[in-house]
Amino acid sequence: MSLLPQFGFLELVTIAIVALVIVGPKDLPSMMRSAGRLLRQARSLAGEFTAAFDQMAREAEIEEMRSEIEALKKNNVLSETKSAIDTAIKPVEDAVRDEAAEIRDAANKPPSPGAPTTSPEAVEGSPSLEASSKGSAVEAS
Repeated sequence: MSLLPQFGFLELVTIAIVALVIVGPKDLPSMMRSAGRLLRQARSLAGEFTAAFDQMAREAEIEEMRSEIEALKKNNVLSETKSAIDTAIKPVEDAVRDEAAEIRDAANKPPSPGAPTTSPEAVEGSPSLEASSKGSAVEAS
């Protein structure tokens, strides 16, 4: 559907005859030049209006895209997942850190005088180790 009026050949011929009769053949070329200038100005204004309207539409679209990008940045699935994993792992990390500190403290703590000592010689002389070493020697032969 076009908003501009539709002129056929018959309408244009009728307008030309009426213009020739009203204006006369002497002033008809200058009137046609004036009509051409007016038509050119009207088309120019229509083009400027269309360009301005398109520019406003593009700016609105760009602003909408910016707001969508900002929303995506705020609702980033990766950062949400990372923060959820970090909060879930934190108690485990704390427990491992505490256990490591307890083991380090126990290793650095001097033995108490009443505690039994296990020297490397006593460990080597234990029957369970001797039996396992004999069994592996038997298996090797």
